[in-house]
Amino acid sequence: MEKIKMNKIVEMDGDEMTRILWKSIKDELLSPFVELNTEYYDLGLKHRDETNDQVSIDAGEACKKYHVGVKCATITPNAQRVEEYQLKEMWKSPNGTIRAILDGTVFRTPILVSGVKPAVRNWEAPITIARHAYGDVYKATEFRLTKPGKAELLFTAEDGEEQRATIYDFECGGVLQGMYNKDTSIKSFARSCFNFALDTKQDLWFSTKDTISKQYDQTFKLIFEEIYNNEYKEKFEQAGITYFYTLIDDAVARVIRSKGGYIWACKNYDGDVMSDMVSTAFGSLAMMTSVLVSPDGNFEYEAAHGTVTKHYYRHLAGEKTSTNPIATIFAWTGALRKRGELDGNAALMQFADDLEQASLSVIESGRMTRDLALMWQGCEPTTLTSDEFIAAIRAALEAIRA
Repeated sequence: MEKIKMNKIVEMDGDEMTRILWKSIKDELLSPFVELNTEYYDLGLKHRDETNDQVSIDAGEACKKYHVGVKCATITPNAQRVEEYQLKEMWKSPNGTIRAILDGTVFRTPILVSGVKPAVRNWEAPITIARHAYGDVYKATEFRLTKPGKAELLFTAEDGEEQRATIYDFECGGVLQGMYNKDTSIKSFARSCFNFALDTKQDLWFSTKDTISKQYDQTFKLIFEEIYNNEYKEKFEQAGITYFYTLIDDAVARVIRSKGGYIWACKNYDGDVMSDMVSTAFGSLAMMTSVLVSPDGNFEYEAAHGTVTKHYYRHLAGEKTSTNPIATIFAWTGALRKRGELDGNAALMQFADDLEQASLSVIESGRMTRDLALMWQGCEPTTLTSDEFIAAIRAALEAIRA
């Protein structure tokens, strides 16, 4: 069968075990069927260090140029990683860098399979977390204070006017953090959420803590409210879907009592935490799609989980690991499908559908990686290594496309 041709997407390689899986997925599940056309960026930690992290910036700009990117999981170094990899400095998360460039919203949705039941027994449909991907604690400036003194918040306008407020008069040591966000980014966040809700025909919830954060969080609430009323209310009514705002503590209670099947929009840190909670309650971080959507039509697909460090060290020791590649496979299928949608390439879109069907059919036949076998509630599962699992998906894919 002739390979499917495609226009270019941005490919961002990563670290550790997910980098190993990345190559296997390309070699076994993609390249035999698709004439892959990618602009490649190595976001492995060593190469980021060699380029002073310029490669992360270049990858983000390339996503703006080609509109579709797919990214492997990467290491965000801490002090231990700086020593382990002998880094020049503690580089920031490439995810944060790329998200800031694209000014997008991260949408994360669990991948459901029969045999893995949600820990919350009344959940029947996926809950999509829409995470604002700019600013807040991820771009904060922090001080560790070791002596008494006054902490102040100062803003100096371009015209020289100053706003100043005392944060706290420290009588001892402590910690201090200043974080920010921008109206333009919050507006992009809101529009991305409203558009995604319309595209998927799902209700949209949004939550902050504006009763406590009466300026910061209230700004998010008011911007969402204004944009909804002025631009989206009529569209939502026509689509038969709803938007509502509530406090985040109330939202958590509502989510646990719900049946699922909606989008829950959260600020940056809230979305980081709640997406892990939702994915774990549905089964596994390895069973979750993640796509960054910008309001000007750029898309970046990635796995929601990390680099699976423990498995990587076992791999280096020569052990066969049973690492779940599903989220990484679905990152590729999401990117290929979006490339097909933008270009009117039906064959590429069909291939993405076929690969997802093949992947899930292997699991539902009772063959899976160890993480899924531990929570499987169907027939007696067969635990496969990563290589065996990918080989089984390859066989199922060939059968579908025969």
